[in-house]
Amino acid sequence: MSNSNSNSAAAVIAFASGAIIGAVAALLLTPKPGRDVRDKLSDIGESAADKVRRMAREAKFKVTPRTKTDGYQYDGGDAWI
Repeated sequence: MSNSNSNSAAAVIAFASGAIIGAVAALLLTPKPGRDVRDKLSDIGESAADKVRRMAREAKFKVTPRTKTDGYQYDGGDAWI
């Protein structure tokens, strides 16, 4: 079971890296001025960084336990609802 999960993860990573390499190659080989290409690459980099941050937050949310453990004790806290 673990082997199939690692295979599918490897396939997703390979697909994503291939898509990124292809997109960068297409941008670099287009007959546009350097400033336009640099602007487009920076826009892509910023949007990719935002997506990675969002996906990291979602993954962290999915991984964190949703139930209280046996050692949980309420200490009064300092947050308002």
